[in-house]
Amino acid sequence: MPAASIRYRITHRTHYRYSDSVAVCQNQLRMQPSTRPGVTCHHSGITISPEPKTVTEHTDYFGNCVYSFAIETLHKELTAVATSEVTIDPPSLASVSDAISWNTIVGEPGQIRLSRSGRYVDEFCFDSPRVQKDTKYADYARISFSEGRGIVEATLDLTKRIHHDFRYDTCATQVNTPTADAFALRAGVCQDFAHIQIACLRSIGLPARYVSGYLRTIPPPGEVRKIGADESHAWISVYCGSDLDWIDFDPTNACQCTTDHIPICIGRDYGDVSPMRGVILGGGQTALKVSVDVEPIQGTG
Repeated sequence: MPAASIRYRITHRTHYRYSDSVAVCQNQLRMQPSTRPGVTCHHSGITISPEPKTVTEHTDYFGNCVYSFAIETLHKELTAVATSEVTIDPPSLASVSDAISWNTIVGEPGQIRLSRSGRYVDEFCFDSPRVQKDTKYADYARISFSEGRGIVEATLDLTKRIHHDFRYDTCATQVNTPTADAFALRAGVCQDFAHIQIACLRSIGLPARYVSGYLRTIPPPGEVRKIGADESHAWISVYCGSDLDWIDFDPTNACQCTTDHIPICIGRDYGDVSPMRGVILGGGQTALKVSVDVEPIQGTG
């Protein structure tokens, strides 16, 4: 029986509390999903408290929804709540033996390829602000990418090796830790694991991109699902040729992504997709609380 699509209701709540009043804040949010291959966004919206003076919305270069707002009244708390409903289709779990060799996917200078979404593929072969190619990454990748090995098999092998070789440690890195430092530490979080795998793939000539989103968590048998206990997450997507297009892999969990992975934004690295960024005037000390709830509301298939 084929795997079923799953419809989710998602609530992402971000709350800032400041020790001093903030006079002005300007922020951009990337918390809303877009309809893409494998993802249907039925609706999404954002509410801000206190009420912003100005709000604008646009789609960025990578097809991500961007919500910008400015508040120009004194405030000591800020709450942003993003709500969405999306349907996630099961990925095409192509037979490992049917996938083409990774060598045939390596881009050539000046080559122009388009994915099924009509966007350029080969721009994801280049360096980006958070991910720079290097021989150390290529050497690590080539243990998995032997000559002629299938792209899916090789990428899954690399995914599992990163999971095995690198320690998941929330205290080892920070949001701005360079990829090279996380690689040297052999430790980090999902953001670091994704950057490391992208660096490995690009360093051997393969297009790879960063995906931010959510990971549905399954409660243990006999326990109810805890509201707000789901997670923001990050993984990678590698171009697997015109027949398979982009396929997502999760190095933090050593797997190919499934309907439990809900993509929100795509970019070259974390810098393109950070959920909330901006500037404030005032504020003093800041306390941040984030909760994410991913609720399955319908399975189809």
